[in-house]
Amino acid sequence: MANIKSAKKRVLVAQTKRMRNRSVKSGLKTALKKYDGLSTTEELGAALPETVSAVDKAAAKGVISKNAANRKKAQLAKKAAEQN
Repeated sequence: MANIKSAKKRVLVAQTKRMRNRSVKSGLKTALKKYDGLSTTEELGAALPETVSAVDKAAAKGVISKNAANRKKAQLAKKAAEQN
């Protein structure tokens, strides 16, 4: 453990941020897996906005980069288009 007061604070802040990021990332993975498990066109169409929203929220919070978010959204849209 650090001895300097500011270093102790950084340890606590980093731990808090790490836990929040893990939670957001876990939720994102769950949303993506749920979307991948869908098979019909209607289900995919209904779930697409929710899944894209989860990706955007993760990108806004800095858990994933903008490029990664755009890549994931493109993959989701591609899957939805292939079902049509």
